[in-house]
Amino acid sequence: MNIIKKNDTSIAVIDRDKKISSVQDMLDLMADIWFQGECTGMIIFQDSLDENFFDLKTGFAGEILQKFSNYNFKLAIIGDFSKYTSKSLKDFIYECNNGRLVFFKDSIDSAMDVLTSN
Repeated sequence: MNIIKKNDTSIAVIDRDKKISSVQDMLDLMADIWFQGECTGMIIFQDSLDENFFDLKTGFAGEILQKFSNYNFKLAIIGDFSKYTSKSLKDFIYECNNGRLVFFKDSIDSAMDVLTSN
């Protein structure tokens, strides 16, 4: 994990090899970040998330994102989401990107921009 600071905001960038396959994995990661310092969010890579995350019927994405909402903690997921053809997933990504807590971006720079803006 690497902590990046921008605009007086600290964001944790999770190592690409970290795998998240359960809600508990994400909660443990959030707790680790919380104890590292004053991070207000995290960046995680698409390939760190279990593929069930991108199949909305499993409910995995909803459970994960609910935790970020509950704790008012920001998340950016970095990757190329064009490989997914599900209309509901595309709509979900669109809605997230127009919200305030969860974002789907294509680079660390674009993720940092959105996570550190007021």
